[in-house]
Amino acid sequence: MDQRSVWYNVDWISILLFLVFVIAGWLNVYAAVYDDQAHYSIFDLSQNSGKQLLWILSSFLIIAILFLLDYRFYNNLSIPVYVTVMLLLVFVLIFGREVAGSKSWFEIGSFRLQPAEFAKFATALMIAKYFDIAKPKNIHSIKTLVSLGAIIGLPVILIFLQGDTGTAMVFGAFVLVLYREGLSPLILLFILLSGIVFVLTLFIDQVYLLSAIIILSLIVFGIIRRNVVNLSLLVGTAAYCLVLSAGVDFIINDLFKPHQQNRIKALIDPGADPLGYGWNVTQSKIAIGSGGFSGKGFLQGTQTKFDFVPEQSTDFVFCTIGEEHGYLGSLALIVLFMLFLMRIIYVAERQKSRLVRVYGYGVASIFFFHFGVNIGMTIGLFPVVGIPLPFFSYGGSALWAFTLLLFVFIKMDAHRKQILDR
Repeated sequence: MDQRSVWYNVDWISILLFLVFVIAGWLNVYAAVYDDQAHYSIFDLSQNSGKQLLWILSSFLIIAILFLLDYRFYNNLSIPVYVTVMLLLVFVLIFGREVAGSKSWFEIGSFRLQPAEFAKFATALMIAKYFDIAKPKNIHSIKTLVSLGAIIGLPVILIFLQGDTGTAMVFGAFVLVLYREGLSPLILLFILLSGIVFVLTLFIDQVYLLSAIIILSLIVFGIIRRNVVNLSLLVGTAAYCLVLSAGVDFIINDLFKPHQQNRIKALIDPGADPLGYGWNVTQSKIAIGSGGFSGKGFLQGTQTKFDFVPEQSTDFVFCTIGEEHGYLGSLALIVLFMLFLMRIIYVAERQKSRLVRVYGYGVASIFFFHFGVNIGMTIGLFPVVGIPLPFFSYGGSALWAFTLLLFVFIKMDAHRKQILDR
């Protein structure tokens, strides 16, 4: 296939959405740190907006390099890339610098690099490589589950040891990839049920919740066909829910660290300590709500100017969008991101190569998790866990990692006809 045909097959829609996101993200980083008294330029390298521009320009260089490399490079080096990133995760535990309670950063002068961001890319590529090599016919076999569990679990453990629980949680998104490849929907329902019971335990008195579980189980018992399989499933599910609900207090009070406990408390009732652990969520809601229907206007956010919302150019950048562009701006962002995710899934589904399809679903899963959790935590639907909003939050490591994730996939897709011809 000649180069002209490759460029013809590039998914320009995904590239266009990427450009819209990074430009809008850059403008919002500027708005988040804007000071109308100092009159900083958006290009000022002493400010986050100027630094973010450098990260964006360097990401364009990464894109150019990715397109110059042969598409088979990503298949052949999947394992070395994964091993290298895992070693970096080990080294950062030894030589890394601690920032905000997480020992996740290499620091050289003023330059910082967070290997955990690149572990998402390496793991997505490794999962795809495993399916390409092993070609498992039954994803529920012990060998397949252990292998995939090891691939996903290793970076989770190393990142958790760094103290970065939020990033470690991202790897749970890969369950959506496994579901596409044949994982039983019962496992997804089990995970969803666990989350529902955990959250309900936080908001409802335990006695009432336990009673509700028992009553609901009795109702189901009266409806279902009473055979050994159904009864075993019902009893097992009810027992699991009862044990999980009873153990939530132990999990929070004995396993969670104090700052993690405060995040749960802020989720339940941020108003209980509005000047303490509830400050971030309370101010975030105020900023977003104050934008109203159409927003206050670009650079007109008062919550931003007076620094009420902490980390507003990183974890809470969505607050800037909500305050300055209102409901309309927030809705536009959500719609664009949904179109972006749908586009990635569409491109993944048109692949004949299992490796590329699996990798594409890995890309979509990571973006979906970041998108949902980041917005959820800014409006009080999810604990604050330090998850950046893709292409919008300030930071070089995250932007580079998201760029790698997306454009390796776009590069593979551009050569889909060559893969078909082999």
